[in-house]
Amino acid sequence: MPAEWEHHAATWLVWPHKLSDWPGRFAPIPWVYGEIVRKLAAGERVRTLVQSARHEAAARRVLKDVGARIDRVQFLRWPTDRGWSRDMGPIFVKRGTRHAIVGFRFNAWAKYPDWRKDTLIAARAARRFRLPLLRAQHQDRDVVLEGGAIDVNGRGTLLTSEECLLDPKQQVRNRGFGRADYERVFKETLGATHTLWLGRGIVGDDTHGHVDDLARFVAPGTIVACREARASDPNYRLLEDNWERLLGARLEDGSRPELAALPMPAPLVFQGRRLPASYANFYIGNAAVIVPTFNDPADRHALGLLAELFRDRPVIGINAVELVWGLGTLHCLTQQEPA
Repeated sequence: MPAEWEHHAATWLVWPHKLSDWPGRFAPIPWVYGEIVRKLAAGERVRTLVQSARHEAAARRVLKDVGARIDRVQFLRWPTDRGWSRDMGPIFVKRGTRHAIVGFRFNAWAKYPDWRKDTLIAARAARRFRLPLLRAQHQDRDVVLEGGAIDVNGRGTLLTSEECLLDPKQQVRNRGFGRADYERVFKETLGATHTLWLGRGIVGDDTHGHVDDLARFVAPGTIVACREARASDPNYRLLEDNWERLLGARLEDGSRPELAALPMPAPLVFQGRRLPASYANFYIGNAAVIVPTFNDPADRHALGLLAELFRDRPVIGINAVELVWGLGTLHCLTQQEPA
């Protein structure tokens, strides 16, 4: 699986349509998507899934109003249950000189009942673009895995978390799987020969431990990881545990990764619920790295740190205060298709 910073042919996303994903706050969401597409389409095609001709027309109006390059937006009228492309969209791998799509099963984070349209998207993409579909199986069953549960450096090392994949009680994706089972799956399907296991995910994470809210590769040997400065915050200890694990980690070549600490924004709460606000949920496009911001003093620190790490493309903040009410932000909404 290529690293996210490698050149893209396209970014995949689903134009928002599920009102209950942002209950009572849906109205601004299409405009946030418009900004996302505007920034990404400056450097690559954006394959945008819509529910119908009417839905496409609504998306086109927003994109025209925000000044996005509509000539680089390809609309695919493929119905979906939800809109989290990272988790249910096609995961692309290199197979010799060609690409292929890995057919993981999606079951709505082992939590929600609406997933039957979403789980068909990878196979549909393979048919539409005439790519091999590599069905992910282990122990004679389909493997459940979301794209947000993993991050790769494109050289053979993969990041994931124990809470997401190994917790025996919370949102169990593949009952009975242990570390060795997952590591075999990662090697056979993604070419990842080395797995780094973090511990727990951040408070408020509806997925229970997706790694794209915790730590991300920004270069083959460099990882940014979230750290909480406030010792009284419930995220403090779990993020420190993850940091200590990374301090002792080794990459596929035996070297230690270089680490950079991303700050955490102050707690963001809506209707009594802590939201999973994290700067690690950035997305690396061809033309820009887009980073969620939260009207917080730490926004500037996070953007500055990432700008130091990504010297080859601009780092741009996108206000995600409304977006995170859906319990995910920029990385959760996007999926890269390598060139």
